[in-house]
Amino acid sequence: MRPLIIISRTIDRLNEFIGHSVSWLLLVAILVSAGNAVSRKLFSLSSNAMLELQWYLYGAVFMLATAYALLKNEHIRIDILSGSWSRRTRDWIDLVLHIIFLVPFASMMVYLSWPWFLRSFLSGEHSTNAGGLILWPAKSFILIGFILLLLQAFSEIIKRAAALSGHLKEDEELYADAGNAAHMMTKDLPHD
Repeated sequence: MRPLIIISRTIDRLNEFIGHSVSWLLLVAILVSAGNAVSRKLFSLSSNAMLELQWYLYGAVFMLATAYALLKNEHIRIDILSGSWSRRTRDWIDLVLHIIFLVPFASMMVYLSWPWFLRSFLSGEHSTNAGGLILWPAKSFILIGFILLLLQAFSEIIKRAAALSGHLKEDEELYADAGNAAHMMTKDLPHD
């Protein structure tokens, strides 16, 4: 189990880094949006490239930070129910649902988005709008986002299985609302 926990910690660190990094894209998107609005209102200038850049940036944040949201336990769940369950029950439910729903869904999306992205990249697909941007970078965010989500799903499965099998210390917190999950997972592991 120790090698799997090390893999899980590595995935967590990767998604932690990417989640923090892409958060700065929100600031860039806001500045682009504000600049576009000001140039349109004050100077009657508009740019399709700048409008498309806005949705590229928002799309990048949304897709690339999805795995980070799972890591931080900020994904959608029914808190009224899960809050009343024991940690062990939540771990079992998360483990089963990640295996049954999340891994197949993320795998299917990677499988479907790869050829879609590749066709766009190889053809140099451009926006149909005058002065628009190339489309493959936006499509790459979808592919990369689902790859990261799939990796994080595997990390969460490893952590839940390790907790349920007793390979994680009782004080190690799996849920980000009680602390930084990536930091908690970097504590010294018990020897097998």
